[in-house]
Amino acid sequence: MKKTLLFGEPMALLLADTPGALEGVEHFTRRMSGAEVNVAIGLTRLGFPAEYLTRLGDDPFGHYIEQALKDNGIGTNLLTYDPVYRTGIQLKEYVEDGHDPAAPYYRKGSAASHLSIREIDALDLGEIGLVHVTGIPPALSKEAREATYRLMERARKAQIPVTFDPNLRPALWENDEMMRKVLNDLANYADVVLPGIGECEILAGTTDKEKAADFYHQKGAALVVIKDGKNGAYVSEKKENGEITRDMIPGYPVKKVVDTVGAGDGFAVGVLSGLLKGLPVSECAKRGNAIGSIQVQHRGDNEGLPTEEILQTYMVGKIQK
Repeated sequence: MKKTLLFGEPMALLLADTPGALEGVEHFTRRMSGAEVNVAIGLTRLGFPAEYLTRLGDDPFGHYIEQALKDNGIGTNLLTYDPVYRTGIQLKEYVEDGHDPAAPYYRKGSAASHLSIREIDALDLGEIGLVHVTGIPPALSKEAREATYRLMERARKAQIPVTFDPNLRPALWENDEMMRKVLNDLANYADVVLPGIGECEILAGTTDKEKAADFYHQKGAALVVIKDGKNGAYVSEKKENGEITRDMIPGYPVKKVVDTVGAGDGFAVGVLSGLLKGLPVSECAKRGNAIGSIQVQHRGDNEGLPTEEILQTYMVGKIQK
């Protein structure tokens, strides 16, 4: 089985052990965070091999992350250490009531922000069957932005499918105009685009799902899956003959939302794993909805990501109810 390639920045996450403002918290639990990390963990738990291309600081947090990636079954052959720049760090507020937690990060000038086209040009894509890119690496630095373009270009040239999650992080960008320009440009290289409905408003200028999907189809995406929270997901697939099929896939009801962080990444895991299994796009979206709903019931960025057995049991149980 070929691997899915992830490209980005894993950070050391310091998760507050007690509720309240972060400045008042004395004890934290160390974890690992990052959108691409979450997707990689989710895929490996479902039995799909993943390889992570990144750069870490040659420091205790960096070595911790390498071991944590290995412990989760994620390939680290493409991981390098930077002797000068440090590993990024993120803090996260303790929440259990579903509100978005405060989660400041300290990543400016980090090792991963110095990823460059050199790493991309050195890649052997022979064992790669899918490339998943988010909008976070191009926000880190000019170097990382160039590397993102090069990776997507190389994958496209090698006829390797590319999935793209815009994953907006406005705080990392110079300004909103540059964010829209770059992310909309990168969408031109993607076969599958996975925006949230709020991201559609910012990037495509509309919350009309059909218009937003057409915006990405015009850029070349064959499949657009729009996340709409508890409402579910909108699927728009453009066939080779130009015909477009559309469907709204209902979400899975959740009694109590504990922590929303990682839900979108969980959704991506569901869709990607379904595509890797060769499932119809509607089934891929169902898997995405299910994993997203599981994740929001867990505290932490990726603790709720299920195995295939847990996922199937959850989905069947929801249907029976």
